[in-house]
Parts: sequence; C-alpha cells; structure tokens
Amino acid sequence: MHRAYQLHIVVPEPLSVRVGALGLCDFPAGRYVYTGSARRNLAARIGRHLTAEKPARWHIDYLLGARGVAIEAVTSFARPECLLNGVTGGHILVPRFGAGDCRFGCGSHLKYVGALAGSR
Repeated sequence: MHRAYQLHIVVPEPLSVRVGALGLCDFPAGRYVYTGSARRNLAARIGRHLTAEKPARWHIDYLLGARGVAIEAVTSFARPECLLNGVTGGHILVPRFGAGDCRFGCGSHLKYVGALAGSR
C-alpha cells in the first residue's frame, strides 16, 4: 500500500534551479506543497527529504538542495498520492514536477500555495 505525505516548503527568494530532465525551472518566493508517496518505509523516505546532503534522485531533491529552501512541516496520510494531490489547493508553476510516473493526470505534484507573509 502506498502511503502519501506532503512537504510544506518555503522558498525565501526567487530561484532558478536546474531540475534533472525538466531543465531550468523558476520558483517564485513563497510557500509550496509537494505531495509524494512511498511503497514501504514512509519514515525513511521523509527522513531522506529532511537530510541536507544527498544525491539528487527525484525532482524534489533539486529544489530542496537550493540555497535557503526549507521544509517547514511534514504531514502523512493513508490515502493515495494523486487523490491527496488533487484536493490540495494551489497553482502548478512547474509542469510534470514530481509527476513523471503519475497515471492520473495530476500535471505536477508540486503546488505553489502562496506568497510569504510580508511579501507582495
């Protein structure tokens, strides 16, 4: 059974990051939610995301490895990844991000959910 999780991410300033095969991607400053899953050992997958030094394996690794980017919260769910992603508000800014194996047409598993407090 897949277990889904969400990383609540802060990008403190606008960034351009090379994200594997997606190429150079622009990320405005703000808050993002990344939805992922693990077939087994959800805690290990989340722990890997929280580790600073790691090889870039997934799209999210490139973003999390960028200067200043931080995970501010992690939530986990016993529901399918794409169902969770589908009910998560926000805007897709980077098509196909984290959704290379998505069979449900999510478009992206990373959503921009808003500006940082005090920014315009």
